[in-house]
Amino acid sequence: MGIEKALWDFFYNYFWEPMFTRSGYNAVNTFVYALLFGLGVIYSYRYIIKPLKIKVDERLFWAVTPMVVFGATVRALVDGGILPKNPLILTPGIFFTAFILIVPAIVADAKLRTYPKVTIVWGTVLALWANYVLVTHAKDWRPYELTLIHTAVSWAVVLAFYRWRPFDRLYLYPVLAHYFDIASTVVGIHFYGYREVHWIESHLVSWFGAYIYYPWITLILIVVYYALQELVQDEEERRFWYLAVYVLGLGPAIRDPAQMILQV
Repeated sequence: MGIEKALWDFFYNYFWEPMFTRSGYNAVNTFVYALLFGLGVIYSYRYIIKPLKIKVDERLFWAVTPMVVFGATVRALVDGGILPKNPLILTPGIFFTAFILIVPAIVADAKLRTYPKVTIVWGTVLALWANYVLVTHAKDWRPYELTLIHTAVSWAVVLAFYRWRPFDRLYLYPVLAHYFDIASTVVGIHFYGYREVHWIESHLVSWFGAYIYYPWITLILIVVYYALQELVQDEEERRFWYLAVYVLGLGPAIRDPAQMILQV
């Protein structure tokens, strides 16, 4: 009983409770979630995308985008008290839920040779429902306006740099997604008093302020890009990793402004 209680206390304190209390990430769950995410990317490519002969290109990015919007919006609706708290629609459960919802559509697309139509339509229907609920419960749109202003400025800089020194075009998608995420995070923390829940970033923000996100995430994006160039030799698999980085950026980029307009 002592070992069982210790294991339960460990799981409860580091994984279960943070999901429901929004107390944030810690060193333990950050490491575990990162490991699970990495394994998920590897096995999704090897056992789903590759066997189905789905090319990792811009169409796949557009195909998964509506489902990401759905998942991120649902996550915000939970925080806003509009949807009930459930492990399946809290972080990280919402990742598994979105994955389970999108895989059958991708398989159907591949088998019916309609790719990516079914995937896009299915994700769009879910995203439209979630955003309908969001809009009908919105309280203040000014945070979204500030987010879009910050996003527009940073995107202009990124696109100017891309024209000057091009990199893999597909990596432009995750870069733009993460700058959208940076904008929403900066607006939330700097203008509306939100706090950072991620382990490392919470320390950086406390030391340097919210705008530290721009150089910090830029550095991470550069390191990830060159690391993938060196470590993942297969071009298709490397581009699937780009897609994973895109999802990691777009999800919170959609969720954070949604939380702010709900005044969570």
